[in-house]
Amino acid sequence: MPATPAWPPRSTPRLFVDIELAPGSITISGAAAKYLIAVMRTKPADPVKLFDDRTGEWLGVAGPVGRRDLILDITERLRPREPVPDLWLCAAPLKKGRIDWLVEKACELGVARLVPVMTRRAVVDRLNLGRLRAHMIEAAEQCNRTALTEIAAPVKLDAMLGGWPAQRALFFADEAGGAPAGEAMNTRHGPAAILIGPEGGFDDAERAAIRALPQAVAINLGPRILRADTAAAAAVALWMAAAGDWA
Repeated sequence: MPATPAWPPRSTPRLFVDIELAPGSITISGAAAKYLIAVMRTKPADPVKLFDDRTGEWLGVAGPVGRRDLILDITERLRPREPVPDLWLCAAPLKKGRIDWLVEKACELGVARLVPVMTRRAVVDRLNLGRLRAHMIEAAEQCNRTALTEIAAPVKLDAMLGGWPAQRALFFADEAGGAPAGEAMNTRHGPAAILIGPEGGFDDAERAAIRALPQAVAINLGPRILRADTAAAAAVALWMAAAGDWA
């Protein structure tokens, strides 16, 4: 007998919806509808995967398809929302393009919360959080994630340090030197954050303020000079490996 085809097929389109999903019918409109109708050529009875960052991933089956919207019948939950490691990425804003890449990789690598940190040498002082969230959602859709990275409002470095949680370690990439990142992260477990400075680095006063924080651990990321976005991705990967998320 021929093998039964996988259902839903691997080619099934996948979308984030900002509502709590449950069995029943929902209407898809706007950009999501345009994508399904015009790009994916969705027809009645076609499957669509949906996730909501609350309950997990669900299977929808297309009902009536209009010119600007379509009805999906939510039939079953395929997966619960994935567990998310308790890691924040605190990073100075970067130029457009590089910050987009950073947001995408933070989501793909499993960062729970991204905190833009305003520092004295930051080259960007304003962020379009809506655009960054759109990039992050697209990354989650493509990488089969069921959880989204939270993007916090920008905060000044001194304000962030002043309200830092007592139980959260802060690993900061210090160009002046520190413990090898992998070694430091392997010896400290639990809630954590990684702090990455701007292209020009932290100034002396900022570095002193960070080092004065009891939860701060200065780390280095090896012998090569890394751009800020590369340093962030490298540090997150090291922490995930140390935490066992990739085991």
